[in-house]
Amino acid sequence: MVSSQTVINIMEKLAPKKLAMEWDNPGLAVGDFAGKVSKILVALTVTPEVVHYAAESGFNMIISHHPMFFKPIKALRKDLPLGRMVYEAVKHDITIYSTHTNLDITENGVNDEMARVLDLEDIRVLKQTAEEPLKKIVVFVPRGYEDAVRNAMAEAGAGFIGNYSHCSFNIEGKGTFKPEKGADPFIGEEGKLERVDEVRIETIAPENFVRKIISAMLRVHPYEEVAYDIYPLENTGKIIGLGRVGKLRKRVSLKELCETVKMKLSADYVKVSGDLHKEISTVAVCGGAGGDLISAASFAGADVLITGDVKYHDALDAKAIDLAIIDAGHFSTENLVLPALAHYLAREIQALGEKVDIEIYQDKDPFVII
Repeated sequence: MVSSQTVINIMEKLAPKKLAMEWDNPGLAVGDFAGKVSKILVALTVTPEVVHYAAESGFNMIISHHPMFFKPIKALRKDLPLGRMVYEAVKHDITIYSTHTNLDITENGVNDEMARVLDLEDIRVLKQTAEEPLKKIVVFVPRGYEDAVRNAMAEAGAGFIGNYSHCSFNIEGKGTFKPEKGADPFIGEEGKLERVDEVRIETIAPENFVRKIISAMLRVHPYEEVAYDIYPLENTGKIIGLGRVGKLRKRVSLKELCETVKMKLSADYVKVSGDLHKEISTVAVCGGAGGDLISAASFAGADVLITGDVKYHDALDAKAIDLAIIDAGHFSTENLVLPALAHYLAREIQALGEKVDIEIYQDKDPFVII
C-alpha cells in the first residue's frame, strides 16, 4: 500500500504537468494526496461505468488519460452523470487523477507508444511545444573521491549529450577552507586554514533531474559542507512536442498500411483519405484528435498521418497537399497506452518495495459500424 501522493509523484515523473497544453486540465480531480492506495484502476476516460466498477471492486484510485473536468463546474447534481460520478467516488474514498496532453507529449507517452506499436524507426517529434531546459552542475571534490562523485551524478541523470553518457570536464586545483568552532571536518583541524588538492567536476543535466543529481552527489561526497554551483544554459535541450514521425521498415501501399493499423491498434475499422495504391515510407502519428497536425505532418515529409477525429474539411486540406489520412478513431489511437502505463506504475511501485494491485479497465470504442 502507498499514498496517493506517491502514485502522483510517479505519474508526474513520467508526464510532468508543466508539459500539458494551456487549455488542458490534468492532475488530481477528486480525493487528496494523503489517501491510502492498494488498488489502482487505469482507464482511458472516467465514465459512470468506470467509477461504479472501481467502487464495486474496491479500488482506491483511478488513473485516467482524459481529465474528469474540462469546463468550470457550476453545480454537482446527483441526478446528472458528472455529479453521480463525483458522489460515488467520494462515498467510496476513490482518488481520481488524470494525465492528458502531458502524457501525449512526454517521452514514452501516448505518441511514442503509438509509434512503437506501428514499428516505426528514426522517430522524432512532429510538432514542438517546448524545449527541455539544461543546467550545468559544478562540484568540488577532494582528490581520490572524484570517481565516486562523478559516477553517482551520472547514474542520477547527469552528463548525457546525444548518445553519450558520463560526459564531464575535470580540472585539478587547490581548495581552501578553515573549519570553525563546532565543525566536524573530513579533512583539517578546527581553527586552521587548510589547502587541499581538489577536482572541479563540470557536467550537464536536464533541469528536471537537477534535484535528483544533487541528492545523489551529496550522498557520496565526503565533505560535511559541499561546495557546488548550478548554472543556467542556453544550449539546445531535448525537443518536446505533440505527435511523432518516423520511417516504416519497408515501403507498403496505403491499403496495406490500413490493414496493419487496424490489426496493431485493435481497431474495428479505419477511415482513409488518399490513393490506396500510394507507396508509404514516412509516417506521422498522433493519438486522439490530430487533425490540426496536417500541415506539420506534410512539412515533416510524411506520406500519411495516422490519428483520430479528422474533420471533413481537414481531410480535403490533406488531399490538396497529397497527404494521406488514416483515421483510426480517438479510442484506438489512445487506448493502446494503457498497458504501458500500467506496467510503468507496477515497476516504479515495486522499486519502492511496495505492492499495489493494478488493473486496466476493459472499455470499448463508443462507435460501432452498422
